Amino acid sequence: MTKGIQVAIDGPASAGKSTVAKLVAKRFNYVYCDTGAMYRVVTLAAFRARLTMDQTEKIAELAKRIKIGFQPGEPEQRVFLNDDEVTQDIRTAQIDNNVSAVAAIPAVRAEMTNQQRQIAANGGIVMDGRDIGTTVLPNAPVKIFMVATAHERARRRYVENKAKGIATASLEDLQKEIELRDQKDSTRKVSPLTQAPDAIRLDTTKLSIDEVVDAISEIIEKTQEQL
Repeated sequence: MTKGIQVAIDGPASAGKSTVAKLVAKRFNYVYCDTGAMYRVVTLAAFRARLTMDQTEKIAELAKRIKIGFQPGEPEQRVFLNDDEVTQDIRTAQIDNNVSAVAAIPAVRAEMTNQQRQIAANGGIVMDGRDIGTTVLPNAPVKIFMVATAHERARRRYVENKAKGIATASLEDLQKEIELRDQKDSTRKVSPLTQAPDAIRLDTTKLSIDEVVDAISEIIEKTQEQL
């Protein structure tokens, strides 16, 4: 009996991918893999090792040595670097502003992609990121490309940070950071942020979380019926 299908959700920073992916996975009793968190863990590990972002070979070596782990948690999935919980540590402005540079290192992407494919091999997986539908799971039966305006994404990040008690920049500064992140993610040489030709584009600017989850769930159900 199949465990389910592969669902790839891509899109720019703060489009709500992780929030939606978790809820979709829960609805279908699928595994959720937060690929963005994996790159954030590598970035944090690099800072803790006192590496600079231009020390790409050392960062790549580090990515192969560390152990990245996930555990269920409320209200969010718990993330571990080796045996150290780093759920909050990977959500700081320092990580936000440097994770794109780490994610652009070819050897780091190769290592993370390999790990992600192993996790998804048995199906029944919801995976979100920047290049899931184009690079990591190019044969996924369901591919979603979530978008929203930069202003709306900044507003969501601002509200989320406030709710978590995380020190946050102004709404205007957050929007500038997100626009810069978009530019970095879209123009990097390795696996740039781009919509897969067969992905369904979903603009979430004016949609609630529940409406987005319902829309994606409907796509999954229709796909399952066709397989």
